[in-house]
Amino acid sequence: MSDRMSVLKTYKLFIGGAFPRSESGRSYPVNDHRGNFLANAAQASRKDVREAVTAARKAFPGWSGATAYNRGQVLYRVAELLEGRREQFIAEVAASEGVQAKRAQSIVDGAIDRWVWYAGWTDKLAMVFGSSNPVAGPYFNFTMPEPTGVAGVLAPQQSSLLGLVSVLAPVIATGSTAVVVSSLDRPLPAITLSEVLATSDVPGGVVNILTGRAAELGPWLASHADVNAIDLTGAPESMRADLERAAAGTVKRVLRAPSSEPDWTRAPDISRLKRYLEHKTVWHPVGV
Repeated sequence: MSDRMSVLKTYKLFIGGAFPRSESGRSYPVNDHRGNFLANAAQASRKDVREAVTAARKAFPGWSGATAYNRGQVLYRVAELLEGRREQFIAEVAASEGVQAKRAQSIVDGAIDRWVWYAGWTDKLAMVFGSSNPVAGPYFNFTMPEPTGVAGVLAPQQSSLLGLVSVLAPVIATGSTAVVVSSLDRPLPAITLSEVLATSDVPGGVVNILTGRAAELGPWLASHADVNAIDLTGAPESMRADLERAAAGTVKRVLRAPSSEPDWTRAPDISRLKRYLEHKTVWHPVGV
């Protein structure tokens, strides 16, 4: 019989491709669905939100300026790495969400497939959402989609992996960068995903993952002048109207929270991609 004491893990945040501790020094215990202790997670603060937004803004020019084909390769690489850590994700989803192993396998496989699905869309956005417009006069008129910028994402609180991937992947597929607040009670799959991203080809700062309370961090994301869009999927219902009003103060795009928890296992559609695209129309004289 071993007298060895197990080493309890305290996870950190994921900001700018690195793993800093929370500026506040706070952490909180993460338990499984039975209440058994799993690990400690960092509890992010307002300053951590600011640092994450700064990192996302710094990474935006390089990520948005990469070719669509390259972004697709990078997203596909994430799927490859997720596949390599499939068993760990299955164990964490089962522990976090209280589902059987077979159901957890289905969730993890769905998350991997979703990365691949969005990877395949990166080089098709211009064709689907762009256009050549008929105009009267000696002009060419083109409309092309461009990434919105920095997106704040309040991830689903119940679906710790598949829901998270479903709201994160379309942001970076378009060329935007993301600051994500993970599920409060089920953060371990998000933390492991951050470890995958850190060892993938995703440049530092393109995805920043904060653990903590959406009720605490959401208002700072919604009011931050350097955040261009915000997804309120995981926002507390009592705060959603206030967050929309805060976002309006800096003219953000707002993805409203659904009235009930979505079925994340359903096939995705292109509507989330469209939410993170702006459209630029260019006029060019003919024969000049």
